[in-house]
Order: sequence, then C-alpha cells, then structure tokens
Amino acid sequence: MSKLVIASIGPASSVQDGGRPGAQRYGLTPSGALDRLALAAANSLVGNQPFAAAVEIGPFGASFTARDGAVRVALAGAPRNADIAKRPVAFDTSMTLAEGETLTLGFARGGSFSYLAIEGGIQGEPMFGSLSVNARAGLGSPYPRPLQAGDELEATDASGAAERRIDLPAPADGPIRVVLGPQDDEFSDTAKQLFLDSEWKISQTSDRMGYRLEGSAIKHLHGHNIVSDGTVNGSIQVPGNGAPIVLMPDRGTSGGYPKIATVISADLGRFAQTPAGRDFRFKAIGMAEAQAEARKFAELLRTLPGLVHDIESFALNLEALQNANVAGSAVSAVDAATWQVPPAGEPPAHEL
Repeated sequence: MSKLVIASIGPASSVQDGGRPGAQRYGLTPSGALDRLALAAANSLVGNQPFAAAVEIGPFGASFTARDGAVRVALAGAPRNADIAKRPVAFDTSMTLAEGETLTLGFARGGSFSYLAIEGGIQGEPMFGSLSVNARAGLGSPYPRPLQAGDELEATDASGAAERRIDLPAPADGPIRVVLGPQDDEFSDTAKQLFLDSEWKISQTSDRMGYRLEGSAIKHLHGHNIVSDGTVNGSIQVPGNGAPIVLMPDRGTSGGYPKIATVISADLGRFAQTPAGRDFRFKAIGMAEAQAEARKFAELLRTLPGLVHDIESFALNLEALQNANVAGSAVSAVDAATWQVPPAGEPPAHEL
C-alpha cells in the first residue's frame, strides 16, 4: 500500500469528510468539511464517494510526498500555486505522484481552504461514523488533531487511470444570504437593518468552531441571555459585546445567545472560504427561496460526476517536429521583396 507523507503543512489543516450527522441530540458536534462542494469535487475527480475523507488545507502552504508507490490525488477549493517536481499543475484536476515525487502548494488565493482527495480515500478508523477531526473533542482519524509534518496517510496504489478535470459552475457572487431568526425578535428593527446594511470582516481569531465578525455592534432588546437551544451550521449568535459569531461545523450543538439570522446552506461554503479581513455583507431572503437554493445545491452535488472529463493528452514527436517546415513561406523583415504585394499584373519582385 502506498503512502502520502506530509512534508510540510500550515495550521488549520486536518482530515475532514461529510461529518457525523445524527447525534447532535447527544451533544456530538457534526464537524466535516467547511466547503462541501469543494470536498465533493475533489473526491469526484478520483472516483471516491462525494463526502469521503480528504485533507482540508488551510490558508498556508503545504507539501506532500508519495512513498512506497505512486499516489493519485485531486485538488479543488481555494486556488493556489501548485507543482509536482517543479511542473505546474492545475486545480480542479486529478494528478498522479510517482514514488518520491512531491506536490508543493503555495498560499491560498481568493479563498481560505483547499481540498486534497486521495484515490481510494483516506484510510482510518471511523469515530461515530466519520473520520472528521474535531481537535477540541479529540475526535477524528487517522490523527485526532490538526495534521503536521511527518504524518503519513495510507493510500491505495494509483490506478493508472487517465487524469481528469471537473468543470464547476462559476462561484456565486454578492452578499451572503441569510434567513432571519430564530431569535430575531430579540433585536429591534433598527438593529436588524444595521446587521444587513453593515460591511463585515471575518476576524483573524476565527476557527472551525465559529467565525467572529468585525463591524457594527448589534444591540439586544432584552439582554444577551436566552434559554439554551439548538444550533445549526450557519447560526449567527450575538453575544453580549454585540459582535456576531457565525457558528461553523465544530460548533457546540446548543447555545444561550440570541441568534439574529442563519446563513443558508447553499452559501455556507462560500462564506467559509471568505478570507479574514475581506469586506462582505449579508442579505435576508425568505424561507421558500432558501429551500429552493438548498434543492439547487443538492442537485449540483448529485450531478458532479457528470461534470468530470478525461484530460486530453497530445504526445509530441519532437524529432518529426524538428524536421518539419512548420513556418510555411518564410519572409524577411529587411527584404521587402519577400512580403510586399506587387500591383496587379506585375510579377513578384524576386522574379524580376
């Protein structure tokens, strides 16, 4: 069996899959990939199930080396410079690392997280049905913590299949869409409008548990404590200091701060990819529209395999190319007779 050895990696990088739903009633956080579309796209490129475990790579660079055989991988998510043995490779494609070759990734551009899927999936022992890492809870496999240099991920030997690319639709732009509530009645109309009209930034102190927002202070009508109730991915709590927190997959399953709104599921991955410090805004939509967007997103995930195509390869015969007259009729810039068109009825200059 081959191995993918982590030669270097930055913080906020871990093994994540589709998460562990179904046990939040017991206080078990779901975890899972921050950008489910990017995870599913990377897995589709190497023939895995859409939400199989992959490496979620944070904003900083990383490098991976194939050991004990070739390893086939795929990249999706936030783009970054990538090369194998100094040969540039593209995102949204699969690629095969020969024994000893290293895939080197630079810093993320225009996003925060990239996903590296391994053909055959990451090998590990599921914990409550998932390999997803939640470092605070000590959950996850094969390492129940963020990845670090020297870690080894077991992989199946590369199949030798043709490399593939995936044609994803252009990412949506514009405000992050939310549904107001469930405790929007804890805020005045003025406060809710301020929430929607403000420019927000994601704080550098954010993590997989919650994204802290920097911007306007949102005031409560009746104080910042409520009877604790359930949360979902995208719940936007407003604690006592008025600075909203968007709850992410490693969140607690219940909380006691009023929730002014909830990021719709179709926009949560796009929100998660927003780099710290970049301005963005929220837009409130109705429940019916949010449900329609959720159905569209689910259909996109379902149809991802149909967006995958083999990469056409054209092998060049360099010897034949060197012997061919590929220039056709050559001209000389300093010899007008080779390129000037003579008047009608006159012979070309070189025939005079």
